[in-house]
Amino acid sequence: MCADISSFRRFLHWGPITALSIIKCITLTTLYMNSMWWPPNESFAAFAHQALFLLLSTLATFNYIMATLTGPGLLPKQWQPKDPKDTEFLQYCKECEGYKAPRSHHCRKCNRCVKKMDHHCPWINHCVGWANHAYFSYFLLFSILGSIQGTVVLSCSFYRGIYRYYYLTHGLAHLASVQFTVVSIIMCILGMGLAIGVVIGLSMLLYIQLKTIVSNQTGIEIWIVEKALYRRYRSLTDEQFVYPYDLGWRLNLRQVFNEECQKLGDGIEWPVTDGCDQFTLTREQLAQKQEKRARTRTYKCISNVTGRWLPIFSQGWRVCVSAPCTDEPRIRLQPGDIIKVTRFRRHWLFGERELSDLERKNTQRKGQIRGWFPRRSVVALTEVPDSESSDEIKSNGKAFNGNGNGHSQGKQQQRNGHSKKYM
Repeated sequence: MCADISSFRRFLHWGPITALSIIKCITLTTLYMNSMWWPPNESFAAFAHQALFLLLSTLATFNYIMATLTGPGLLPKQWQPKDPKDTEFLQYCKECEGYKAPRSHHCRKCNRCVKKMDHHCPWINHCVGWANHAYFSYFLLFSILGSIQGTVVLSCSFYRGIYRYYYLTHGLAHLASVQFTVVSIIMCILGMGLAIGVVIGLSMLLYIQLKTIVSNQTGIEIWIVEKALYRRYRSLTDEQFVYPYDLGWRLNLRQVFNEECQKLGDGIEWPVTDGCDQFTLTREQLAQKQEKRARTRTYKCISNVTGRWLPIFSQGWRVCVSAPCTDEPRIRLQPGDIIKVTRFRRHWLFGERELSDLERKNTQRKGQIRGWFPRRSVVALTEVPDSESSDEIKSNGKAFNGNGNGHSQGKQQQRNGHSKKYM
């Protein structure tokens, strides 16, 4: 599993190989072009300029390696709280055979429960969480700054190289310092494109990371809070949900960033705001899980499902075009399989296949048991919730437009749309 990979083998994955290759391609191309555009031995400013670029590249590489090797911090298998009574406020993880500590979540890629899990990043081949969040954020920052400087160098070098003949014929030989070959011009264009792509892509990711850090949330907890607010809106209650870990932006930043990038605490107990306790969020998660189980519907498979991401030959192009835009797995099914479905789309369903008696005796079929599968290959054994069908919602919307009670029914339609979103 991903969590058990040794330090060296963790880099033998397409994510780290691609990320390090891009970093080194931008770095080496920029240094080569800079040696012609603004040689470091020309002046002190030129030397400081190249030294700054090398510093940014080194810091980006260092923080990338540290984020990968440090890891997010894994919750021990079969973990139990100190007080056995606290287990009633915690979720149980079947894979790790233990309870999930507050803010911990199970990563299906690492197959372990991760402390303060934000997301699984394929580029570092590890999760981003409690222990490496600062390293990952610094990696994004220094990569962006270095790529901005690299973009300037490569753009100016490309301009000088393209107009070299003009400079030579107009008495500006001192500007004709960049001389292109076929290989160098290809590397310049490639490096410039990669640098611009890094600036755009990582800037968006850094913005998301800083937004969550300032509010002391993770990507997963943002989703939990949204569902918590929606639950109270749906039930028309005056009870307000208070996120327990928002300590103010200064203290929130110190939870991640400090002088030595050292992780704070043990990743299990967290400082909380007034009026909350360690299990405020976990109780909300249990309530959401309870509602999710209430929405569960049972389906039976009537035709083979290959488990492929784009089953165009077995399911047709319409199913492939409407495939869920997510990295969640697809599951294989055989006629007669029973599936507990919790999420509904027009052409796809998400659920967990029930294990047969034979599989429970350690004779398991290959493939995942939990994931997405085409809807046309199954039939419902229990009543399907009304809000699952987008067609029905659309048709109801048309009817509301011509109905005198359009206002109240339109509001109900809006709520049904919300419930579909949170399934």
